Amino acid sequence: MPADSTQIHNIGYRHYDGQRLGRAYATRSLFSQSLRGAYGLGRSAKSKVLPMILFGVMCAPALIMVAVAVATKANDLPVDYTRYAVLLQAVIGLYLAAQAPQTVSRDLRFKTVPLYFSRPIERVDYVRAKFAALASALFILTAFPLIVLYVGALLAKLDFADQTKGFAQGLVSVALLSVLFSGIALVISAVTPRRGFGIAAVIAVLTISYGAVSTVQAIAHEQGSSEAISWLGLFSPITLIDGVQTAFLGATSAFPGEQGPSTGTGLVYVLVVLALIAGSYAGLLRRYRKAGL
Repeated sequence: MPADSTQIHNIGYRHYDGQRLGRAYATRSLFSQSLRGAYGLGRSAKSKVLPMILFGVMCAPALIMVAVAVATKANDLPVDYTRYAVLLQAVIGLYLAAQAPQTVSRDLRFKTVPLYFSRPIERVDYVRAKFAALASALFILTAFPLIVLYVGALLAKLDFADQTKGFAQGLVSVALLSVLFSGIALVISAVTPRRGFGIAAVIAVLTISYGAVSTVQAIAHEQGSSEAISWLGLFSPITLIDGVQTAFLGATSAFPGEQGPSTGTGLVYVLVVLALIAGSYAGLLRRYRKAGL
């Protein structure tokens, strides 16, 4: 080989002199990526099918109700804003069972969590971003049908003040539901890197607990134990939300005999909801205490 054709390549690392966006930017990026992933955006077409179907199922009854209200010139909507999410809780449970494990279990299964923590991001940022992303995704799922109902109610020329008040109460209710349900689902999903186990566990906690509580409440109603019905509602996530909105948001209770909690008992409901949210957040922080999971 001729001497003049010899080349020396310097492949060493260069010092980066560009802008460093820092910890806040990394946290926002993780939040955005997780929120998009909750609806399959940025992933394969197969990943979009289930969340989009469930989103459509959530919105379909609202569209039907609006069409009926407009066609019949009804004086009110068939279902209150605060009642809508309670009636479609099975869809909410399926959505969380599918998306909560996807939000956290993939990072655990493929051991990519240490890669996140090698950047300017700490475990509190990771937990906050994942928690906020799933809660935001669930809020979109539950709030959009309420927007459809509200717009339809205005098109049907129903009372503006009453509909606006009901719509605001419904938004508060689904916001609280989104934070509570997301926290519980994430803690359950973060326990195991196996997605299938996470799906089964989320369904069991959110769905079976409601079935058990509703059955016992029905028995208490038949036996005339109206006070016990309110206290039994503390043992299921959806009945907790139902109790809070009954006591403070003017909702009609879905409990047997519509015997929801009083204002005093409703304060206990609020404390339990806040304790579960705080406990879920603390549980996630504890789960991610070690980066090498």
